[in-house]
Amino acid sequence: MRALLVVNPAATTTSARTRDVLIHALASEMKLEAVTTEYRGHARDLGRHAAESDDIDLVVALGGDGTVNEVVNGLLHNGPAPGHVPGLAVVPGGSTNVFARALGLPNDAVEATGALLDALREGGERTVGLGLTSGPPGTADEAVPPRWFTFNAGLGFDAGVVGRVEQQRERGRKSTHALYVRQVLRQLLGEPSRRQGTITMERPGEDPVTDLLLCIASNTAPWTFLGNRPMYASPKASFDTGLDVFGLTRMSTASVARYGTQLLTSSPERGPQGKHAVSLHDLDEFTLHSKAPLPLQMDGDHLGLRTSVTFTGVRRALRVIV
Repeated sequence: MRALLVVNPAATTTSARTRDVLIHALASEMKLEAVTTEYRGHARDLGRHAAESDDIDLVVALGGDGTVNEVVNGLLHNGPAPGHVPGLAVVPGGSTNVFARALGLPNDAVEATGALLDALREGGERTVGLGLTSGPPGTADEAVPPRWFTFNAGLGFDAGVVGRVEQQRERGRKSTHALYVRQVLRQLLGEPSRRQGTITMERPGEDPVTDLLLCIASNTAPWTFLGNRPMYASPKASFDTGLDVFGLTRMSTASVARYGTQLLTSSPERGPQGKHAVSLHDLDEFTLHSKAPLPLQMDGDHLGLRTSVTFTGVRRALRVIV
C-alpha cells in the first residue's frame, strides 16, 4: 500500500519526537511519503494531489479537525467517488479531535496509530456520509465555493465563539477547553439579539423555521467534547444518515442556563429539549438565510460572515479506515 501522510507541525497534542515515532511505525507497514504542511490550505492541496494521483491508496491526516477537514476537501475536490478516491485515515493530534473520536478512535495519537495499523491488517473500513455547504443561487453568497464538513457546521452563535477562540490563538493562547468556555461567556454577553434571532431555515415542502439565533448541522454524534465529556446536541445524528439540526430561538440568561445544563448532561438517548429548541433529524438539504451577516464555522474553523448557506447531506461520500 502506498500512503501519503499529511502532518500538521502545529498539532497541539503531539511533539516532534512523537510525530517521528508515529511516522516510523506507519512506514514499517506501508510505502509512506510524509509531508509537513507549511501554510493554511496546504493539507487541502495535498489531498487534491492524492486524489488526482494514480498510485496513492491512502491519505493519513496527523493533526486536529482542521487538518482533517482540509484533507477531506482536497480528496473530494471533484466530488465523492469512494471506489476511486484514496481512503482516509486519521491520527488525532488536535485539542478536541471530534471526527476521530466519533469514528471510535482513541484520542491518544500513539494508541490511535496502533488502532489504525490493526485496521489496515484486518481490512477494517467504512464509508461515511458527510456534509456539504454551498452558496444558494440568487443570493449574495452564490459565488462562495462549496465546502465539505466531517462532523458539524454552524451559523450564528456557535460560529461566533469559534471566531473568538481563533482570535485568542492568534495572540498566542493555547487551544484549551477553558478557553472555549470563556469565549462562550463573552460571546453571550456580546450577543446583540439574544431574544430574537435573524436566521430563517427553509426546506423543500416544509414551512420555514424562523427567528433562529443559532443553527448547527451535525453529521454525527456527539457534536463536540468538553474534555472527555461528549456532548450531544443531536443524539440521532449518524454517518449513515443525512444531516441533523439543532437550533435555538432564544438565548436569555434563563434559557442559556437551561439548555447549557441539558447539553452538559446530554446522552446518546437525550439531547437538549424545550420550547425554544429546534431539533430535526435526517435532512437531505436545507438553506439558512439571515437578515444580517453572521459568522459561519465548519469543523471548528471560522469561515467569515455569511447571509445565506445551503447544507446538503451526502451519504456514502468517503471511505475511512477504522
